[in-house]
Amino acid sequence: MLKGFFNVPTPHNEPVLNYAAGSSERALLQAALTEARSQQIDIPMYIGDKEVRTATKLDIRPPHDHQHVLATFSEGDEGTVKDAIAAALAAKADWERLPWEQRAAIFLKAADLLAGPYRMKINAATMLGQSKNAYQAEIDSACEMIDFLRFNVHYMTEIYQQQPPISPKGIWNRVEQRPLEGFVFALTPFNFTAIAGNLPTSAAMMGNVVVWKPAYTQIYAANVLMQVFREAGVPPGVINLIYVDGPVAGDVIFNHPDFAGIHFTGSTPVFQTIWQTIGNNIHKYKSYPRIVGETGGKDFVLAHPSANAEVVSTALVRGAFEYQGQKCSAASRAYVPASLWPKVKELMQRDLASIKMGPVEDFGNFVNAVITEASFDKLAKYIDAAKADSGVEVVAGGGYNKTKGWFIEPTVLKVNDPYYVTMCTELFGPVLTVYVYEDEQFDEILDVVDKTSVYALTGSIISQDRYAIAQATYHLRNAAGNFYINDKPTGAVVGQQPFGGARGSGTNDKAGSMINLLRWVSPRTIKETFDPPKDYRYPFLAPPAP
Repeated sequence: MLKGFFNVPTPHNEPVLNYAAGSSERALLQAALTEARSQQIDIPMYIGDKEVRTATKLDIRPPHDHQHVLATFSEGDEGTVKDAIAAALAAKADWERLPWEQRAAIFLKAADLLAGPYRMKINAATMLGQSKNAYQAEIDSACEMIDFLRFNVHYMTEIYQQQPPISPKGIWNRVEQRPLEGFVFALTPFNFTAIAGNLPTSAAMMGNVVVWKPAYTQIYAANVLMQVFREAGVPPGVINLIYVDGPVAGDVIFNHPDFAGIHFTGSTPVFQTIWQTIGNNIHKYKSYPRIVGETGGKDFVLAHPSANAEVVSTALVRGAFEYQGQKCSAASRAYVPASLWPKVKELMQRDLASIKMGPVEDFGNFVNAVITEASFDKLAKYIDAAKADSGVEVVAGGGYNKTKGWFIEPTVLKVNDPYYVTMCTELFGPVLTVYVYEDEQFDEILDVVDKTSVYALTGSIISQDRYAIAQATYHLRNAAGNFYINDKPTGAVVGQQPFGGARGSGTNDKAGSMINLLRWVSPRTIKETFDPPKDYRYPFLAPPAP
């Protein structure tokens, strides 16, 4: 086998296309949308080298046009999960023996395919299947996914390069990184195509084999990702894509002796149930499974009296209402000083009045539909309760309609109680709750921000007072794994801001960093002695000289 010390291409963040009126990329994306809507495809599962279809077919419909069927997909069962595990384990030996540079080449090719021939297809799939506007799809399913692949290859090489700094004379110390012993389960969410692609590929890149179960509401784009992975050269069985009800998959996977780890993004209750199940079954496994998860947030924006009102308003409108607030990092609670609130309120009402809501095919729409009817109904219930509460003022929005799609207006609530339910509960939709505090209570409000939520994912401080910035940065050090100064609390970029939170928000293993990839390897230390001793006796055992 040929050997060499290889340098991979230096990663750079993928440039974001703007899709401005009259641009070539806009025309190409519109054509991709038209083509996707003009056909109804049947999406298979991918197990080993087979495309698997079943008699149980479920529809995929755009959240903003729920009368239209984009595709059907085959739902699997317990046997499907067992087949996927078997295919993964059958592929394991060859995959982990494959030289690392060959694995790197596969995923670098996948990045180039997404940057080139698949860019419009993956963006159109994300727009239609998950109701994202063109810009939100571009920064997610194209740019972030490309960045994950390229930067993770770079981080992989950094991990392999880490070696003991000292080898005394006659000894060579070295470390090798082994894939985990067994298979990894990737359980991925609906809201980011890039997360859905990163969770299986980051583990696979390090030599692991994967069973991947996406959210049903993300399958349309997941299918395109799988096409990319196959064209890039991911061998059969390395990543197996299945569509199975969560408890059915979990019952098989978490009882399997070769279960080696889970890479998860989803809700805190689900993750805690998974953790508990793994704990109860710990005696069944060959090794202690790696448990890596990001589980949401109740993310905050704290404005200081010195803040610029336009900066605060823009951070809130963008942070709360981009992708309908369906980001783990979305601003959902804000704390604004009384002296600043009238101006911030005026600016927000002005901007929200100009925002258009509707289908993604109309590029003039800033806001689109929420993901499902269940999400719509939950949000409508909270909005109705707020309207009926004398302690709540509906500052903007409050309307909703599901005749054509699951549309919820961007809604701003002002509450008298900083612990009102919508200040504490993760709603995952376009609802922002604001508490107005007295300017002189900044110190006290820091405690409120820190203690209000079980989550600790993202948050921001907006201020022109450096002492206040320093104070908030320290006081809220455990309240957010990604902390922003004078910006919205969303938009982490791979290679710039590794993403993840603690407390109820997950294990903080920082997707988009070397930290995350380290969870998918098991190091082995090797000590080689060139001239080993041939006598058990140490010098201290020698008798004293006469």
